[in-house]
Amino acid sequence: MAIIWFLIVGLIAGFIARALVPGRDAMGFLPTLLLGIVGSFVGGLLAVLFTSRSFNEFSTVGLIGSIIGAIVALLIWRQVKGRV
Repeated sequence: MAIIWFLIVGLIAGFIARALVPGRDAMGFLPTLLLGIVGSFVGGLLAVLFTSRSFNEFSTVGLIGSIIGAIVALLIWRQVKGRV
């Protein structure tokens, strides 16, 4: 059941990150899901680095961290994609 929640949170975080970052991204369902999953990992890493605890369960803070991580991942993706 945890994997399903992880995928749902990743998808939500990916959609919100794409909505918050201005610009056009031609992404479908799977790339948006992957963006959210990467964002969850980045958000979790940032949580561990800047706080003394990690978030293992679904929470509002975890969702916000996932969205911030997805925004960071999207901005990095745009920079890498623009250089190629």
